[in-house]
Order: sequence, then C-alpha cells, then structure tokens
Amino acid sequence: MTRDARRGAVAAALLVVAVLSTNATAQWQGYPTPGIPRKADGTFDASAPVPRAADGKPDLSGIWMAPRIRVDLSQGMKRGDAVPFTAEGKRIFDERRATNSKDDPGARCLPTGIPVRATLQTPFKLLQTPGVTAILYESRTQFRQILTDGRPLPKEVDWPAWQGFSVGRWDGETFVVETMGFNGKVWLDQVGTPASDALKITERFQRRDYGHMDLEMIIEDRKMYSRPWSTFAELLFQPDTELLEYICEENERDSARMVGK
Repeated sequence: MTRDARRGAVAAALLVVAVLSTNATAQWQGYPTPGIPRKADGTFDASAPVPRAADGKPDLSGIWMAPRIRVDLSQGMKRGDAVPFTAEGKRIFDERRATNSKDDPGARCLPTGIPVRATLQTPFKLLQTPGVTAILYESRTQFRQILTDGRPLPKEVDWPAWQGFSVGRWDGETFVVETMGFNGKVWLDQVGTPASDALKITERFQRRDYGHMDLEMIIEDRKMYSRPWSTFAELLFQPDTELLEYICEENERDSARMVGK
C-alpha cells in the first residue's frame, strides 16, 4: 500500500483524533507558565536558548505536543523509505487494514501504544530529575519512568508490559531512551502497524531551542520487520496550559461500533 493510500484510509480517524485533541488542549489555558522566556509583549519566546539542568545537560522538562497528529507512522519516514515488513508483519498489517482496525486496543480503552502513539497524538509532560525522567501522558492519564541511574536494560523480563521498561542516557546534546519488555499487544499506530514481544524502541530527543524539539524513533522487531527503521517528528513546547485527566472508559461507546469489514 502506498503512503498516499494509507493516508486516505485513515482520514476519518485523523479528523476525529484532531477534534478530540483540540478540545483537550483548549482548556485550562491562560495561567502563565512561570520561568519561561517571554517577548516584550508577554508572549512565549519559542526561539530562546535551550534551558540547562544543573549538570549542564539540556533540560527537556515541560509540556510537549506534536503539531501534526500521527495515526500512521510511515508519515514520519524519510521520503522514499517504506516500512520493511517481514512476511508475518505484512500479513498482520494487511488484515488490520482489511477489517478497518476493528481490533485496535485503543478502541477498547486499553493503552494506546506508549511510547509511540501517546507521544505523537496527545500532549505529554516531561519531568527531568537526576536518576529518573518521568513522562506524564494525557492519553489515558498514564505515566512512564525512564531510569537514568546507569542501569542497563533487563536481560530478562518476567512481567512484559504495555509500555515496556525504559532506560535513558545522554549522547552529547541528545537524550537517548531505549525501551523493551513489551507484551506484544501494542499497535504502533492507528492504522495497525504491528509489534511483537520482541519490540525494542530507541527514542532520540534533541531540543533545538526553548520551544522546539526533534524526535527520532527507531523501531526494531525481528518478528515484524526485516531491519530497524525510523520515524521522525517535531515536538512543540506548550506554554500557559496544563494536562487534563482523560479517562477513556468513562461513557465509552466506540467498541460496539468496531464492526470490521
């Protein structure tokens, strides 16, 4: 399936997600975020220099959101690249497209694929501290710990998880996060790009200035893909706002309408 065809297949879903996201971020605004750079007229200065933590590393703390909501990770690939499915990965993807993503866990209020979908579809807050960086996701009101105390990823995972287990380190000015230990139930995006329990995700966060951050996500999964592949996104700092509670299960009416073909 071409990238344009994939985009067309999810146009309706994109509109729904965009409306929901706009409604969520339009609330609880107006209270000025303390300590951020501002222009003479009081507006946020997104081009101000990168803030620094006590150790001199870039401080990534704050609320961030992708300006373009991604329901298809291939939209963030470099021009000319294609998702390198294995035969099994392509079979699963094609089945999900043919049945209109009726089995999407997110449609049943299960986690929406942390870190990929929650990062690229809704606002999230980064809290950077020595030893651990926490991410609070507005999506499903979830949290995530990225341990930065020098420990490696676990060699064995006794309790596979929706969001896996994450460790982080600095590579110069780039914050590198490696995550593994997934339970194999995650969908990487809303169109059904698959993942198995062999999934490993490497995220590379690079803050360009106060208001802009680049993110590369490297996907590795020997069962679903023939080689590692990357998707890219820009994240924008969100001033003068806060996260809101989002409880998917409350008044949920979507799952009964997921009828497939």
